[in-house]
Amino acid sequence: MKLEKIETAFNQMEAAVSALAENLELSFLESYSETVENFNDNFQVRVIDNQPSPEVVAILETAYTNLKKLDLSAEEWRQVFQLVLLKGMQKEPLQANHQLTPDSIGFLFVFLVQQLLPQENLRLLDIASGLGNLLLTVVSNLETAGKKVTAFGVDIDETLLSVAAANTDFLKKSVAYFHQDALQDLLVDPVDAVFGDLPIGYYPNNQKAQEFAVGVKEGHTFAHHLLLEQGMKYVREAGFGLFLLPTNFLETEQGPQLKNWLAHEVYLQGMVQLPADLFTSASSRKSIVILQKRGAEAKQAEVLLANLGSLKNAESMTEFIEKFKDWESLNL
Repeated sequence: MKLEKIETAFNQMEAAVSALAENLELSFLESYSETVENFNDNFQVRVIDNQPSPEVVAILETAYTNLKKLDLSAEEWRQVFQLVLLKGMQKEPLQANHQLTPDSIGFLFVFLVQQLLPQENLRLLDIASGLGNLLLTVVSNLETAGKKVTAFGVDIDETLLSVAAANTDFLKKSVAYFHQDALQDLLVDPVDAVFGDLPIGYYPNNQKAQEFAVGVKEGHTFAHHLLLEQGMKYVREAGFGLFLLPTNFLETEQGPQLKNWLAHEVYLQGMVQLPADLFTSASSRKSIVILQKRGAEAKQAEVLLANLGSLKNAESMTEFIEKFKDWESLNL
């Protein structure tokens, strides 16, 4: 029944977003944000200067009524939002760094946060929140597990942030978003963990980059290296960083600067290599990198190296979970 409800809700919402986009000549993401803002306004269709047209208003009102009748939980709504966004990205592809982080990866972040941070109250920061799906996956599932979560998200892209903020408001999650360059100073007190699906590429502001230990002397510095350093600045002592990065992130021409920072500022505690079937080539494979802020309660562990065979294989996932728990009990 749950899957049927989610499928029905997806069909209704996707049709509503598409109808609004076509009638108002909006991009899919702009129409999506407008739709969720309508949901936040008690499922009322916003009409300005007779737009959208009366015919489209009638279509939207019918879809909204059908959606309300489904009585979805917050987590079910989040799954519907994800599916609609994925459908939209098929229609209007986004650049690689703007892609939505799927639940298959998000649930791994949830597991790692639960294992590394067993306390009831958590403060979290997503240093590159984008469309917000990774952040909301983590927050929603941690709250379902009984945690009290206060979270923060940062992104420079206004369109992506509007989607994340609209979804967050509707789901009534305690998340504050900052519309800014994440490498500028953040108004965030220390958090228990920082995480992110980091954008891969070069940061254009060389002067700013050279304020960081990982910054290179000449040319552009990798943005994901800078975000690693920036994110860990906002973590309390012995807190953690969980980052989705290229598996070969230490093997590039800027690897020496990054290794030097790692050796002096944090502990590289583990790397979880994601399955090959998630990526188009071996060179594009990514891993979840586990860092720990130095402090009196932290020490360098025997580095966890895990290679996930498949996220769809229950036996493979069980093996990883057991390996991680064994490693944690022996090392942390």
